[in-house]
Amino acid sequence: MTTSGKANMSSTIKELTLNYDPVNEANTFSSGDVLQGRVFLEVAKEAKINYLYIKCKGDADVSWSEGSGDDEDSYHAHERYFKLKQVFIQDPSKPAKKEPNVIITTGETYGNVVRPGRHAFPFSFQLPSGNMPRSFKAYYGSVVYILEVRLGRSWKMDRTAKIEFNFVPRIDAGVNFMSPQSAAIDKKMKLFTSGSASMRATIDRTGYMQGDVIRVSTSVENSSSRQLKLKYKLEQIQGFYAQNSSKHSYKTIFKLVGDPVPTGSKQIVNTDLKIPPNLELTVANSSIIKLEYILKVYLDVPYASDPEIKFPVTILPVGQLFGPQQSSPSFQHNDPYPPPQAAFGPSPPPQVAFGPSPPGAAFGPAPVLYPSLYPSPVYPQPANPEAPPSYTDVYPNQNPTVPGFQRPPSAPSCNPPPYSAMGYPGPSAPQQNPAPSAPEFCPNPSNPPYSQAGGPPGYWPNSANPTNQSEPYPTKPPEEKHA
Repeated sequence: MTTSGKANMSSTIKELTLNYDPVNEANTFSSGDVLQGRVFLEVAKEAKINYLYIKCKGDADVSWSEGSGDDEDSYHAHERYFKLKQVFIQDPSKPAKKEPNVIITTGETYGNVVRPGRHAFPFSFQLPSGNMPRSFKAYYGSVVYILEVRLGRSWKMDRTAKIEFNFVPRIDAGVNFMSPQSAAIDKKMKLFTSGSASMRATIDRTGYMQGDVIRVSTSVENSSSRQLKLKYKLEQIQGFYAQNSSKHSYKTIFKLVGDPVPTGSKQIVNTDLKIPPNLELTVANSSIIKLEYILKVYLDVPYASDPEIKFPVTILPVGQLFGPQQSSPSFQHNDPYPPPQAAFGPSPPPQVAFGPSPPGAAFGPAPVLYPSLYPSPVYPQPANPEAPPSYTDVYPNQNPTVPGFQRPPSAPSCNPPPYSAMGYPGPSAPQQNPAPSAPEFCPNPSNPPYSQAGGPPGYWPNSANPTNQSEPYPTKPPEEKHA
């Protein structure tokens, strides 16, 4: 199974394409993973190549404008996380220019005179260790990880082919995503309402996986002259930063309205909030792009500002939360009105987040590159095998089950066999190893290659937003958000 990209060709260069081999079912890569693949070059006649190389890089960019006409201001920012390069062909008479902050990886090199036919060039990159943001695309900015091959000939335009790959960072072992969060707020009523109200809320964790359930326990004491409604809202905030300025976008993922709390009463309300299974992951580890989630628990007070409690929530990939450094929470705190523990049910058992590579994976890490701090993750398992019931009428699950991923029983070897030098008379430069042919070098895998889905998805996925529960008697105009 491969993912490929290609470029437009001339009469001499018939094909310049590249593909890579996925390492898991989700077709994602993380820090320390080895990304391997092949570059295919087909020429109609003998061609002299000045250079042929491939780069693997990760970059973030943001851009937006404010105002119009003469008063328009533009903002831009860029971050580079890494840049790796492997050279296949380099004409000795035309040495390559040195590039700053580029790591050259070792690999087989070939002569710059290429015979007619189709040739394959293997590449292997080990992604650097460290905290890097996940792949992300939005209207005002993006984080992109890409493979790009470039071919150069004298007096000809350079030929390029590129393909993106999806990067998902590993869970930060130094952050305890299983720790509960608690907060409280009091409000004294004025004008149209008298008395006071107090609220204390607790959620069971800090980090959640896609499709998880947020368990909220709220203690409400209503000493006011009106009944109050308890509400919940999960909000996504995208932030873009450049030149001491910022741009923000807001989106409500879901909103839930609870039963009214009568005046002069005290209640403990336990609520399960289902996270959409296809919700975008949190974007962190970037100084110019952030994607965050805030869970708001608040009381709807008629004709007054609402007392609210805000909890930051991190959305993680499925299968990464219950790792070796994360333990299941006990959900204990020192609230004056502690929630009944039985209402939450038993916590799901820890799941293995990291393990050995799947069987049949014949590739190993490239030599003398970055040391891998973690082995490749195993295929993710369901996050909550016995999830408690949730409000499916408010938000139905629209994510069908993905069929299982099977690698071939044995991956083809990509170590180039020895080749004799080309016997062409009068070559322009000393020949090293000729470019091997594709069938001899690395046979195509048994499974047919596949391509990435065309075009990035829309800015807000349609299935990410449930239908909000309507209020029969609204007491205030709808809330508005300003960027």
